This record gives sequence, structure tokens and C-alpha cells, in this order.
Amino acid sequence: MTLREALAHGFSQLLASPQLHDGALLDAAYLLRHTLKITQASLLADYDRILTPAELADYQCLIVRRLTHEPVQYITGEREFYGLPLRVNPAVLIPRNSTEVLVEVVLEEMKPQANEPLRIVDVGTGSGAIAITLAHYLPHARVTALDLSPEALEVAASNAALNTVAERIRFLKSDLLAVVSEEPAFDAIISNPPYIPSADRDSLHPQIRDFEPEISLYGGLAGLDIYQRLIPQARTALKPKGLLAMEIGYRKRDDILELLADWNDVRLVNDLEQIPRVVLARKP
Repeated sequence: MTLREALAHGFSQLLASPQLHDGALLDAAYLLRHTLKITQASLLADYDRILTPAELADYQCLIVRRLTHEPVQYITGEREFYGLPLRVNPAVLIPRNSTEVLVEVVLEEMKPQANEPLRIVDVGTGSGAIAITLAHYLPHARVTALDLSPEALEVAASNAALNTVAERIRFLKSDLLAVVSEEPAFDAIISNPPYIPSADRDSLHPQIRDFEPEISLYGGLAGLDIYQRLIPQARTALKPKGLLAMEIGYRKRDDILELLADWNDVRLVNDLEQIPRVVLARKP
């Protein structure tokens, strides 16, 4: 079977699944490139190359895994975030494009202080995507990455080493800000907390519901549990005028704004679909 035929076969298998229909061709091509360790350009140039039986078997194995709705990122163990390579596995949430909006906004907010020795906290670091990206683009910053999951911290630490920023990030097991509550105040606290209402579980796509860690997805009955705990803690932990930046869930803007009613300079930033996705606030 040629690369062209293998791709067509993988595509047709994924296309037959209604919940995989929309991304079937992209997934089939990505998994084929991953199997063969080739680029998109090589795939297009070598369409007529014959796959070995082992290569074909490996590719078919990945297609079968995708047919169970296992995310492509878990199958390959890879995810690029803000231009940086990350390793991911089922211990961590797969970084989303929406979280790149959060990082971009924070980098813009920190630009006037970019050459200062900033102290930043990433709450619920997961794969380390936020902490690593901020450390990469703010070379004078010292970042503390917190998570309740030891397995997630292990993934995050390996990603920090992969991106050569490990010396400026410390990874600590913590329930929100508990472990740093006695430390000197921070310049910025960033978080992409779990914000899906637990009642919405059954409505999620199977690749999210059945594979990603529940601790990173669900924020209680209304999806607000972490915000209700984190916002008061952040007010104590930040310096005066320190920045709190959080990703927020769909239709949560009014609830979050109410929780931040006594903060300064509160504003919302929309994602590419014009949905309020990031909230920024300054400690009075």
C-alpha cells in the first residue's frame, strides 16, 4: 500500500465515525506523518512510496486508537503551544488554543516590566504550558508552577527541561496557593482553572469526557468552585497592583465579574470566536 492509499484508507475509517468526521483528514494525515516521522512536505512528495508491513500495521494501530476517540495529542504524546513543543499524556489537560490567548494577554501586560525580576505563579499548571511559555518569553522572570497532581508536575518538569527553562521554574504540589501563602507577594498570578460545570459532563465530546483528567475539567456544579477559592487567595498573595489573569468558561463573564467587584482595572478579553475567554484584574 502506498502512502496515498494508506492515507485514503485511514481517512475513510475516521470519516465513518460521526464524531470524528470534521477532522478526519487532518487526523489521518497527522497520524501517518507521526508513524513515519516525516513532515507534511515529505508526505506530499512521497505519496507513491510503498509502506512496509510494519509501518502499515503501526499506522493502523493509531487509527484504531483514534476511532475510540482517544485524542490525537495523547496518541502521539505531543502538542505544540505558543510555538513551543510539549509532551502530553492523560495525566494532563491538552493545552488549548484558547489558553494561548491568556498567555498572549499576560505577555502584553508584563511587557513594561519585561526586564525586571518578576515573580509569577501559574496555578494548576498541568503540562506546564503557561509557566514554560512565560518563562521562555520573560527571561528575567522566576515562575512558580503549582498543581495538586504529582503526575502532572512530573510532565510539566519534563517539558520545562525540554524547553530549557527548568532553572527558572519551580514545581510544587499545592492546593491552589496554599504552599506559597507565607511567601513574599507576587507580581502576577495566572490560572486556567477547571471551569466546566459538572452537570455538563454528558454533553462533552467523548475525546474530552472519556480521556482528559476530570480534576482539570470540572469546576463544581456551576463551574465556579475554583474561582470562588482562588480569587480571595490571590488578593492576599499579590503585590499591590499585582495582576490576576484567568481563563474563564462560556457564559461565565457575569459571575466572574461579580467575584472581582472589589478589584481594580477589571477587563475581559475575547477569543478568536469573540467569546469572553480571559479576565484580567489588578489588586487594589
